[in-house]
Amino acid sequence: MPAPEADCHSRKANFKFNNKHEEARRRRSEISVELRKARKDEQLLKRRNLNVGKESQNPVSESNLSPISVSIEEIVNGMKSSDQTIQLQATQACRKMLSREKNPPIDIMIQRGIVPRCVEFLDYHHNAALQFEAAWALTNVASGTSEQTHVVVKHGAIPKLVALLKSASPNVAEQAVWALGNIAGDGPAARDLVLGYDAMPLLLELIKPDTSVTFTRNIVWTLSNLCRNKNPPPPFEIVRTALPVLNRLLSNNDKDILADACWALSYLTDGSNDKIQAVVESGVIPKLVQLLTSTEVTVLTPALRAVGNIVTGNDMQTDAIISAGGLQHLGLLLQHHRINIVKEAAWTISNITAGNIEQIQHVINAGLLPLLIHVLESGDFKSQKEAAWAVTNLTSGGSVQQLAQLVQLGVLAPFCNLLEAKDWKTIIVVLDGLTNIFNAAEKMGEIERVAIMIEEVGGLDKLEALQHHDVEQVYQKATAMIDNFFSEPEAEESTLTTPTAADGQLEFKPAETAQKGFNF
Repeated sequence: MPAPEADCHSRKANFKFNNKHEEARRRRSEISVELRKARKDEQLLKRRNLNVGKESQNPVSESNLSPISVSIEEIVNGMKSSDQTIQLQATQACRKMLSREKNPPIDIMIQRGIVPRCVEFLDYHHNAALQFEAAWALTNVASGTSEQTHVVVKHGAIPKLVALLKSASPNVAEQAVWALGNIAGDGPAARDLVLGYDAMPLLLELIKPDTSVTFTRNIVWTLSNLCRNKNPPPPFEIVRTALPVLNRLLSNNDKDILADACWALSYLTDGSNDKIQAVVESGVIPKLVQLLTSTEVTVLTPALRAVGNIVTGNDMQTDAIISAGGLQHLGLLLQHHRINIVKEAAWTISNITAGNIEQIQHVINAGLLPLLIHVLESGDFKSQKEAAWAVTNLTSGGSVQQLAQLVQLGVLAPFCNLLEAKDWKTIIVVLDGLTNIFNAAEKMGEIERVAIMIEEVGGLDKLEALQHHDVEQVYQKATAMIDNFFSEPEAEESTLTTPTAADGQLEFKPAETAQKGFNF
């Protein structure tokens, strides 16, 4: 039990009570496992090149051979032949077999030794047709499991495929791009091998105004795989060279190109502030923020992911998103029909409310508080949890007036309802937020009124129940709150400030510093 408590405490680090508000910003690691699962649905790490609709790109005139009429034995023997016509026919048949939609015999082909033979064919610079078929076969082997991809790597395919990026045949170059994308999608080690053979500059050079849409899609998808993965991340000095190209690609109108460009940016922003700064300086922010209005969820998801990562940075980086109009779009996304989008938007806003008072005021001015409260009331639990963080971050860094506005809008009832959550970390977040509200009320002599409001929405009953919670940190915080704010005041308690009520409304209005009528 002590370990998770310590983890939670270090992450929160008392938010900003020591003017270290940037420490309150919540990096991606907290929800990385869940996001990795989501990413598998949103963006494929590896892609098979199926026969369907592809034959028209094939520079080879189709032979009479078809994978049905040729046995694996005949294919293997044909590929071993010294006659290039037979080699080509056999390799084409091999590629067709590996391009079958269902149950391609990848392992059998590996066992029969076709991988080193295909790698050899990549060097046949006088025979583009054979290079193409061999690269296509290797693409599909590398689309399989890590073990299958490793066989392609082990036999030295990467440098040969990188060399083919300079091929005079666009078909060959495109197939090499696809194969390298599958290899890079296997994980950090394979990705770094591809980068180590200088694939990045060659890929970027391939994106020209006259590059076909399908070819550009493949290149951008491969680029995104080269920017992907965190443990360890790719060498930033290499992947940052893609930023000018990614900035240009955000002006494209093809949804697949936009989606993968946004995924690449989401990976590049998922790190330290200096990485975020490089992305900000590349000029992508206005376009990225504009993409938050996309009706294509495949584009919206990674665009929101990238924007969310940028606001985990410092105040200036967060301001760049605010200045570009990001808050208005985030307000609409809190009302999105997709649960994941709502959750991610709330997470993003929680990082903005972890900022300074001016940033919190921008959130208020954009009308986001009622929307956050609505998510607290009726969102799914993951979204509620993110909205709770957004509220607690605001209560720790906001002014007394900002906290008063939050309470005035009715945050207490849905916020207190989360005290019954099964997730103890969420309960801690709510307890901390309530404590911050009480601390602000104490400065204004309004503890009693806030206590009554919390009691009226059932908060006190929930706090009392938490005194029996299994997690020590939960029951300690709940007990401290009851002792500090709900017990009978001592007779000699100071009366420096006078609570004032107007029509049953609460005002944060101390005698010495009359606030300008900010009341609940």
